[in-house]
Amino acid sequence: MDANLHRIPLFSALDDEAALALRQTMVPQTLKKGKHLFQEGEPGDRLYIVLEGKIKLTHASGDGRESLLMVLGPGDMFGELSLFDPGPRTATAVAVTDSEVLGLGNTDLRPWLNGRPEVAQALLQALAHRLRRTNEIMSDLVFADVPGRVAKALIELGEKFGSRSATGLVVNHDLTQEELAQLVGASRETVNKALADFASRGWIRLETRCVEIFDIERLSRRAK
Repeated sequence: MDANLHRIPLFSALDDEAALALRQTMVPQTLKKGKHLFQEGEPGDRLYIVLEGKIKLTHASGDGRESLLMVLGPGDMFGELSLFDPGPRTATAVAVTDSEVLGLGNTDLRPWLNGRPEVAQALLQALAHRLRRTNEIMSDLVFADVPGRVAKALIELGEKFGSRSATGLVVNHDLTQEELAQLVGASRETVNKALADFASRGWIRLETRCVEIFDIERLSRRAK
């Protein structure tokens, strides 16, 4: 079984035999870069787990503006809400890179929920974590300035997608400048100004869809 699956609450609550049995009920799906997995408003009745690549979740406002809610990588789970309350999707899922996901439908999960309370508990914990994260994002939008939000986004992307180099942490986030701006809820110009300031201070080095972080400590302080 894929090593990333052991990190997911849904699988970590199970012994190896049960985890393998659950994995075999899941349906793999391959997505090319830019391909939609599902769109906001569509009926939803399954969760997904990222095996490879990156998936972004976006939300469109009434006037057509788009916000980037989060970027997901290998081992991340999303769409859990639809298992407990099937209904219209509240976000759109798009492949940022060529990706592979596993899907688990409501009807396939129900026997596991009925027979193994630890699975239900793990999913509820995942939902609670997602709710706390949403509250944190809302708080940042109200109380944190744009440079602080940019610094925090870079650190979180580094924790998820970073790899150590001789000089720092290389973060291949694969996001455009516009997507980075959507992620922190600010204009592209304001975000670019913050990035340029960080680079001039020697904290980071900017590349296309990538950043190398040299000074995580100072960037972390700026994120608070």
